[in-house]
Amino acid sequence: MKQNRDSIILKKPDEIEAMRRAGRVVAAVLDRCEQACRPGITTRELDDIACETFTSLGATGLFFGYPDYAPGQGYPRHTCISVNEEIVHGIPGDRIIREGDVVSIDCGVRLKGWCGDGARSILVGEVHPEVRRLVETTRRCLDAAVEAIRPGARWSEIAAGLEQIADSQRLGIIREYVGHGIGQSMHEPPKVPNYRITPGGREDFVLRPGLVIAIEPMLTLGTGQTLTLRDGWTVVTQDRKAAAHQEHTVAVTARGADILTLP
Repeated sequence: MKQNRDSIILKKPDEIEAMRRAGRVVAAVLDRCEQACRPGITTRELDDIACETFTSLGATGLFFGYPDYAPGQGYPRHTCISVNEEIVHGIPGDRIIREGDVVSIDCGVRLKGWCGDGARSILVGEVHPEVRRLVETTRRCLDAAVEAIRPGARWSEIAAGLEQIADSQRLGIIREYVGHGIGQSMHEPPKVPNYRITPGGREDFVLRPGLVIAIEPMLTLGTGQTLTLRDGWTVVTQDRKAAAHQEHTVAVTARGADILTLP
């Protein structure tokens, strides 16, 4: 696939530093939202906190109005906030966060022309042990991907490891939504699957210094089959079992991985 391989835009060191500044804004937003994510708050209130945070830090959100080629039909809020059975693209609104919920917050920003993208699943109060295992395993997948990054490696090697971790915990893997390259645009080549792919196949790519990708494993307590709600955005599990989503923007360097969405 030409788009996945030949169209990849490698970033220079100064460009990666610019993306790190955007990534730090994302981290600040997620930290603020996690602190505020308590029983009784609505997802709209969390979204307002996110907007106030990135705006105060000089950034603009990537999600509001997306995609920009569809005026009047774009995404209506500043973040995606997905609760329990919602996997991704949950629209913030009147839903009240309750004890035992898992709340996945996805935030993307642009700062001085460069993008950062990250997501975090938050456990609210006392949660079911299975939900805790789900969130911890999803985080483990993200950490394992970062740890395995090195120049010359193929993504297929890393993706196979992510599927193995999910399978070992009997968790479903979301295959319809994957990670992506990122830079001056939120979505750039390559696509970054979180499951086993054919080595050397059209979805595979070689990690090279300067490559920046958003890695975002999504796992569920069920089968991994999805359904999009009537709002046209919110993606839920078909069996309505809980889902989790973790994401970092990561640069490939000569020494390995450099996480750009850290404080």
